[in-house]
Order: sequence, then structure tokens, then C-alpha cells
Amino acid sequence: MDSQEEKIEVRAPTLAVDFVGVSKEYLVNGKPVKALASITLNVKEGEVAAIVGPSGAGKSTVLNLIAGLEKPSEGDVRVLGLDLAVSNEHALSAFRSANIGFIFQSYNLVSTLTAEENVELMMELAGWSDSGRNEKLTAELINMVGLTDRARHLPAQLSGGEQQRVAIARAMANDPPLILADEPTGNLDQKTGQEIVKLLSRLKEEKRKTLVVTTHDDRIVEMADVIYRLENGSLVSVDRPVRVRS
Repeated sequence: MDSQEEKIEVRAPTLAVDFVGVSKEYLVNGKPVKALASITLNVKEGEVAAIVGPSGAGKSTVLNLIAGLEKPSEGDVRVLGLDLAVSNEHALSAFRSANIGFIFQSYNLVSTLTAEENVELMMELAGWSDSGRNEKLTAELINMVGLTDRARHLPAQLSGGEQQRVAIARAMANDPPLILADEPTGNLDQKTGQEIVKLLSRLKEEKRKTLVVTTHDDRIVEMADVIYRLENGSLVSVDRPVRVRS
């Protein structure tokens, strides 16, 4: 009998987001203003990262850099292994379409399209041309966020919470590994905000997505695997809470 134990390879999580010494400056009235000052942060695959801090701390700048919408003034930014600082605009656009979903505080839905059309539009923009497949997946995503009976309503016919749920379904339309959310509960009441927090948790637990969320919402902070606190563009603390699983 062969007593040699079979070796099982366990792959360590890789970094979905990796900032090393990243600074960002803007010119305001001809003078440089530093939005970020030499910050280093990393988010592993499958984690929820909360970026917290007062308004003007640099939180949205972090999201813009992760998305490749802006480039750092100094330092290295790698997202899903791609060095964004050296990538051209065409490559960055293709990268975003394939790998990143966005959830905005103000929803940013197309007002003339129904809920399901807003979701399906993102598939078309990502180059998915199979209309039958797109229609089927759209129905699944709309159902995931609990809006099957509202699928053919325009944004103006939906509540704020319903619009944000459509925005979450839209962020999943290209099945991206990375979701970026900018204050996703900021415009919602407490009860509706809790529904959105539960949906975000499902994206991590069931869909295995990596989430980077700017937020003032303690409920999102509590579910985060890593919490980065910014003040005046500087990283003042990093916390990785210890999760005790029952």
C-alpha cells in the first residue's frame, strides 16, 4: 500500500489591488494640490476593502486610480496584475470593460432606459453580442437584486433603493472580478441602506467578488476585511479585523 500522502496545492490569494507609494497631485489655479500623499495599500482577491475618512480625504481619488480613470503622479498602481500607470487609454478602456463594475452614490442610470435595459446596455458596451444570452443573464441579475416585477420600469418610476439595486445588477453585467463602489448607501435611508449592504455581502460570499468601497456607513465597515482610513490625502491607519468563524 502506497503510504505517500497526496499533496494538495493551496493557492494563496493574490492581490487584486496593489498601491505602492502612490501620490496624486492636481493643478488648481496653477498651483499643485496634493490629493494623495505616498499611500501604500493592497486588497487581496475576494476581500472587501473599506476606504473611510472625511470628505476631501482622497477616497474618490483612490477609486479613480484603481479604475485607471486617472494616473498617479508618483508610485505604482497594479490592478489584477496590470500596471495601470504604463497602460494606454485604449488598453485601460478594454481593461475596465472586462474587469471592473461600478456602483455610484447617485446611481447614474440612463433615465430613458428601463431597469433591464440599463443592465443589458453594459453587456453591449462590453462587446457581448449574443442577444439571447444577454437577455437571459439580465433577467438573472434583475432577479438577484429582487426587482423582477420592476424590470420594465424607468429609473424615475423606481425608489432610490430600487435604483441602487439596478446599479448593482448593472455593475455585475460584465461579470467583473472587481467591484468599485463610491458611497453606495449615501443617499438611502437606514432600512434601504441595510438591504444594499446585504446585497454587497452577497457579491463577496456568493459571487466571490473583490469589493473596494468608499463609505461613511458603519455597516459596510463592519463587513470589511481591511479598512483604510484617509485624512488630508494621507493614510493614517490600516485595520484588518480578525474574523471568528463559528
